[in-house]
Amino acid sequence: MLHFLGDVISPGGNRGKLTILVYHRVPREADPMLPDEIDAEIFCRHMTLLAREFNVLALGEASERLSNGTLPARAVSITFDDGYADNEEVALPILKRLGLRATFFVATGFCEGGIMFNDGVIEAIRRAQPGTHDLTPLGLGNHLLGDARSRRAAADALIGRIRYRPVEERSSFLEPLAAALRSKLPATLMMTPSQIKRVSDEGMEVGGHTVNHPILSSLDESRSRAEIEGGKRRLEEITGRPVNVFAYPNGKPGRDYGPREVALVRQAGFTAAVSTIPGAATRFSDSFQLPRFGSWDRTSYRFGIRLLLMSALGSRAHAVTHTRDAAV
Repeated sequence: MLHFLGDVISPGGNRGKLTILVYHRVPREADPMLPDEIDAEIFCRHMTLLAREFNVLALGEASERLSNGTLPARAVSITFDDGYADNEEVALPILKRLGLRATFFVATGFCEGGIMFNDGVIEAIRRAQPGTHDLTPLGLGNHLLGDARSRRAAADALIGRIRYRPVEERSSFLEPLAAALRSKLPATLMMTPSQIKRVSDEGMEVGGHTVNHPILSSLDESRSRAEIEGGKRRLEEITGRPVNVFAYPNGKPGRDYGPREVALVRQAGFTAAVSTIPGAATRFSDSFQLPRFGSWDRTSYRFGIRLLLMSALGSRAHAVTHTRDAAV
């Protein structure tokens, strides 16, 4: 059924559509502090269905074939954002076993034992003792931490208040937060350079995701350029291979990035970039603002239906306009 519908909804050639999936962390077991992340067992089900029913391509190849009209029917690209260690430890063996290629977007500033601010908040709260914690000295009020649900709610509230602050402020906030909660932040959450190289050596595609994962639109042009180009340069040093594809941090057009960032990514030498505009890409899509969506479905059936529906809808959201090659 899925195979038949896939041919109807997602044909190949000039009418081809590209469905791009985004994953982040892939924990070995279900984690109540990460309710939107799927564990290894469910990830394996997703990948098994993709291997059986769809044509999976690395993003660089898929984007090129979408543009030149040679995309196969039921085309899918699998992407991972940020560069978590479990991408190499858990996801990579599953992908290899099923013969699938994927694209890993890595923020290079965290590959030497660092941690992204949102993960730092989650992990500090996870490790805090139960009870009420006074964070008023940090301007963050009081928080009652008990079960996983209350802890995740507190993490969401804090992340929401900090997400759009300057990069330096976000980074400097983590240690005082961990100290106030009497928590120790993990140093092994993100891929190391050797893990990044192994992912590349195993035939996977590595893509740019800036250095420090900032909201690019909040930076001045020189800093935004440095984040985009610096991440690309570091990944090419690590892998010894060209890095041709890019993912905008957070990825909401008009909020997290704009026409300036689209131009900077193009000027940096990337050939394609992805946003978080939901839907599927067509040959009319802007190669530097390709849509993609996350998958949180727990069953193969629901996962397959989501893939087909997204492909049928195409991209309904508007990308930002830029000076050349705008989407039509």
